[in-house]
Amino acid sequence: MKLSIIIPALNEEAGIQKTIKQIPVSKFKRMGYSVEIIVVDNGSTDNTARVSREAGAKVVSQPIRGYGNAYKKGFAHAKGDIIATGDADMTYPFDALPDILGIMKQGEFDFISTDRLSQLDPKAMTFSHIWGNRLLTVMTKVLFGVPFRDSQSGMWIFKRSILTKINAHSGGMPFSQELKIEAYIKGFKCTEVPIEYRVRVGEVKLNTIKDGWGNILQLLKKRLTS
Repeated sequence: MKLSIIIPALNEEAGIQKTIKQIPVSKFKRMGYSVEIIVVDNGSTDNTARVSREAGAKVVSQPIRGYGNAYKKGFAHAKGDIIATGDADMTYPFDALPDILGIMKQGEFDFISTDRLSQLDPKAMTFSHIWGNRLLTVMTKVLFGVPFRDSQSGMWIFKRSILTKINAHSGGMPFSQELKIEAYIKGFKCTEVPIEYRVRVGEVKLNTIKDGWGNILQLLKKRLTS
């Protein structure tokens, strides 16, 4: 079995090396997984690409900026049977992936999302982001009936084979909620596990109002066209 770990990065020179070094490659190998780490450089103007290569990652360039655009490029280059994702800023616990893979295997799940909100350290997320995430999660549940407690989490673990069956088109931040919605409504076996969401390294790029409205509009459009 091969595991592809995909990390989108836009000017994440401060955190990308620590993020990559956190990935327990030797533990994965003992579990029977070979590992490829793919950093998708989403138009960085700093040394993100160089630092990523020096840390042992394969770097793929996606000059068209956007969270979804970066992930779609990364998925196209992934060779693994299983894909895992997370950000380049030390917020997501890549060291928890071996346990999550164990849950996936034991439960025969196709798609696992993660829940940052159930045991959130308040220092890791601003008040506005916390309530924005909760609002979007409620809307996602109401509009699509999905069971996830955190519709915006950026750490997912799933079988690469499901990508041919789902239609996640957003080039921006809504890609995260769209992927979860698609995995659930297409009938794949899904679950969600709580994780420790950590304090960010580097500059915060998320704009609560702009990105929040973008996600709301995408949810409404998807509901009307699905």
